[in-house]
Amino acid sequence: MTTFLLTTDEATADAGGFDEVLLWSKSSSNSTFGGPLDEHLSSFGLVGAGNIDFVRLALGVFSADRSVRRQGGGSDWNARDIDLTVEVNNPDAWRAQAEELASVVGFLTGDRWTFRFAQAAPSAIEQLALEDPTPGRTVLLSGGADSAAGALTAALELAAGSTLQLVSHFSAPSISPFQKDLVARIRALAPGRPIVHRRVALNRNSKRLNGTAFPTEPSSRSRSLLFLALGLAAAEQSGGALYIPENGFASLNPPLGPERRGALSTHTTHPRFLVELQDVLIKVGAHGLIENPFQSLTKGEMFSNLASLVGADETSSYLSASNSCAHTDARFKGASPGASCGVCFGCIVRRASFHAGGVEDATEYLATDPANRYAEFVQQKSIVEAMRDFVAEDPKSHLVMKMSLPANYPPDQALDLCRRGVAELRAFLA
Repeated sequence: MTTFLLTTDEATADAGGFDEVLLWSKSSSNSTFGGPLDEHLSSFGLVGAGNIDFVRLALGVFSADRSVRRQGGGSDWNARDIDLTVEVNNPDAWRAQAEELASVVGFLTGDRWTFRFAQAAPSAIEQLALEDPTPGRTVLLSGGADSAAGALTAALELAAGSTLQLVSHFSAPSISPFQKDLVARIRALAPGRPIVHRRVALNRNSKRLNGTAFPTEPSSRSRSLLFLALGLAAAEQSGGALYIPENGFASLNPPLGPERRGALSTHTTHPRFLVELQDVLIKVGAHGLIENPFQSLTKGEMFSNLASLVGADETSSYLSASNSCAHTDARFKGASPGASCGVCFGCIVRRASFHAGGVEDATEYLATDPANRYAEFVQQKSIVEAMRDFVAEDPKSHLVMKMSLPANYPPDQALDLCRRGVAELRAFLA
């Protein structure tokens, strides 16, 4: 068990009693976190205490996740025990949901969590309302193809003059240019819709408060929780739902084999996770409306739908400018920043979706480099053979029964969606 404290008070940070202390204070030169966003989210305008608390919680989870190295392998590779105390504005409300919250976050990361809550110091910063117009819709824009498709679709659905709010979070500098480029493309493809793009760089620094280095775990399955928390804080202004676009096949996260809990992706948009997280947020008084508009579609169907809206050529150019790769370390092998490997789970599903949607894939992949300069890197990262084994047969009912679906998600619909998704992958890999 590793114990963590996330505090906003430098005096508390020096008190001791925890294995790791995380200080989020923009007024302190010793803050654990980099980036311009302060611990009261003042740049987001009028944000309620519940959503400020949720961002602090999510930042604590993400930082703890990054700071405890995983051990083992196979089905047990990711099991860790983490005890996290977070200073919040309303500790009693969060304490009442601590066990349910631990279950929800555990489902996301595959770990065993214990949550404790303490009273945060009151804010000395006066919150001011933003001058931006109230958004007609708020969408998470990660820079991947699914979020790109969702953001453009949302823009096209809005009435002329209605504002689209896009929220992006990034830690790898190579991803930020993709996000900015997609926003520019959306403005060109959906003119007349004002766009507010909130880009947030909020990450744990490499050094502890005492100057020693944090351990670093690269998997960081909880990054998406922080992304969701920031998006909900932004969406609270309108009171509307936060849109988190992801194809329903990936959301279900079918396992590649009997020893895997999931297909090398996360449970970020899994129907169970979304239902249970919203329930916790409502109970603590936070704005927690979340919607995945593509929950019933495969990625190929998403691509096809977008092509029907803007044309196949525009869809090809637009989606090829996104980035779905799971690996950001190819630059160490001489590849350009943000290069796509072409052989990770995200890249394979992406390539199969272009194929299934009848849209040309103009993405440059390291796996198809004409000079074969990255062969060693591609071989190390490739899960192509595992994917071929996975799609050799249609998914069976027992696969769906292991997916922990919420009560309102019919298993037969999940099975049909998985079979459609597998068919797209099989057609490409063949």
